[in-house]
Amino acid sequence: MTTVGVVGLGLLGTAVATRLRGAGHAVVGYDIVPACVERLAALGGTAGKSAAEVARATEIVCTLLPSLAAVEEAILGADGVAAGARPGQTLCQMSTISPTLTERLARDTAARGLTFLDCPISGTSGMVARGNGVIFVGGDRAAYERWRPLLESILPSAVHIGDAGQAMLLKLVANLLVALNSASVAEALTMARRGGLDPALVVDVLKTGAATSRMLDVRGPMMVSGEFPAQMKLDLFMKDLHLIQEAGGTVGARLPLTDVAERLYAAAQVAGHGGEDLAVVITELARG
Repeated sequence: MTTVGVVGLGLLGTAVATRLRGAGHAVVGYDIVPACVERLAALGGTAGKSAAEVARATEIVCTLLPSLAAVEEAILGADGVAAGARPGQTLCQMSTISPTLTERLARDTAARGLTFLDCPISGTSGMVARGNGVIFVGGDRAAYERWRPLLESILPSAVHIGDAGQAMLLKLVANLLVALNSASVAEALTMARRGGLDPALVVDVLKTGAATSRMLDVRGPMMVSGEFPAQMKLDLFMKDLHLIQEAGGTVGARLPLTDVAERLYAAAQVAGHGGEDLAVVITELARG
């Protein structure tokens, strides 16, 4: 059994903590929202009073936070992980941030004697809770091998991609496909509904043919029901879309389809759907 720190107990952080507890690991967690900490206690976890306290009480710390600023503060701030960590302790940064910030955090934590692993997760919170998805890992290969069994207790697949920052770039590539696939499912179901087809039947039939996709499985039923409980809040996904555009510019990749999809998601956000799952993008198409 390993004592693992989890800083950030939102939807994805709670899913990770649930998987760790299910595998028999002890979890010490911190979040600024009391209700999130209460969820951890219900899982049998222990609450910490700060990210630094979590680091002092654990062998390895995972950060899962909603913004770049929150990640940087939680790691390098006065009460952050680095302030409480011991030399040689490992930090797994699992939040979706920019490759540039990832590389800087890797350098800054290394200067403080820590081992940094770039570990973004590809999978919704619901998928992770069920053990579906993959962890992309960037950083020292020996550190990856050491912690691979722990990472695979969260998700069965934890793949070493390369240096810190490269795993994060792949996460943005994955989220680009999530954005486009979800928008294409919304467009297809809108066309089917307008043409008099039964959307639920359409989803079931399409799953068996060449048009199937993970987003059809995950978000198709939400779009059919018109209910959008958040597995990935649209507000948070807009941050990811901005990061995708930034990374595309950095590497010199044209992203014309992403440009169109981003405008659709932004319109749904402006219409007041930011707290719902990104599948709510179908409501913007239905208005047209």
